[in-house]
Amino acid sequence: MVATDDLRSLLRSDGLLAIVRGTDPDACVASVEVLADAGIRLVEVSLTSTDAAKIITRLAAADLGITLGAGTVLTAADARRVQDAGATFVVTPGSGPGVDEAARLGMPVLAGCLTPTEVIAADQAGHIVKLFPASAFGPSYLRALRDPLPHTDVVPVGGVDLDAAREYLACGAIAVGAASPLLGDAPRGGDLTALAARASAFRAAVDEARRP
Repeated sequence: MVATDDLRSLLRSDGLLAIVRGTDPDACVASVEVLADAGIRLVEVSLTSTDAAKIITRLAAADLGITLGAGTVLTAADARRVQDAGATFVVTPGSGPGVDEAARLGMPVLAGCLTPTEVIAADQAGHIVKLFPASAFGPSYLRALRDPLPHTDVVPVGGVDLDAAREYLACGAIAVGAASPLLGDAPRGGDLTALAARASAFRAAVDEARRP
């Protein structure tokens, strides 16, 4: 398990969280292997994936050099289950029992927020802010949000393609979370070669956007 400050540092240094959501467990594992080969080191496996806990367990046992989290953690039981499976942090679409139980277990949380009130509450609770769904308002919203909250760490998630990733990072996001624009159909048994190309493109775009 990583501490919240460690996860913040990893997000700042890596800049990219890959979100895996699929129907084929073997393809999900293979997709993460491709991501790791492309230099993407932060991975979230959504609990909406088929046999998500088993996927997490397999990835946690593999030597891929990644930091592995679980997403769509809604309930206290979800939080306990993903910790037992080997996840080191939790990602949620909003506040609720999953956030509370993960915090009780000592797991870092990327808590889904959209409004300023939600952002302030999550930040003051010691969680990392996941701006979701970021696509609802876009990069200009993050820029406006950071005017009164310049020291709040924010990770936009939802509809983040290459162009949006660049814009969010330029607006002050510490990292971005990318799901289908990055993974495509690979976690459902799709083309891993195409995934490798997208992963390399995302890795290069994020690195370029964060270069001084």
